Amino acid sequence: MYIPFEDMPAQARVWIYQGSRTLSHAEEEYAQQLGQQFTSAWAAHGQPLRSSVKIFHSRFLVIAVDEGHNMASGCSIDASVALVKELEEKFSTERESFSFFDRTKVAFLHQDEIFVESTAQLKQQVLEGRIKPETLTFNNLVSNKEQFEKEWVIPAKDSWLSRYFKTV
Repeated sequence: MYIPFEDMPAQARVWIYQGSRTLSHAEEEYAQQLGQQFTSAWAAHGQPLRSSVKIFHSRFLVIAVDEGHNMASGCSIDASVALVKELEEKFSTERESFSFFDRTKVAFLHQDEIFVESTAQLKQQVLEGRIKPETLTFNNLVSNKEQFEKEWVIPAKDSWLSRYFKTV
């Protein structure tokens, strides 16, 4: 059953999918609508899942489930991945494929703008000063809503990227 993201409990489990580009307004609305349809019917072993979906910064798809109500199962998680893959297909074009699963890109926030860097270029970007210790980055590995709210957007020095600042 769909629950607005803001109403999900702090311990709700979250999955964050980072888009390979910014979504258009129409794509964002489509993803939200399809996500709400999906979460309205999402179930694990026939039991409804209190769940939510929300787009953040026109780039991140966040799915949450209140496992205090019913636990997500392997099959139900697979169903949510199928939703994400369906959105990827919908947003891909002949000229450009779209991905929510590209883990070779890291997103940063600077002056309310998101920029993305390849993991292969991170060290060089730090050396050149484009990415600084205080540059905000997205920690897409947070596991629940409370962590999402407190630890999703953090200074690069407080993330796994801290190793790059030790050599500068």
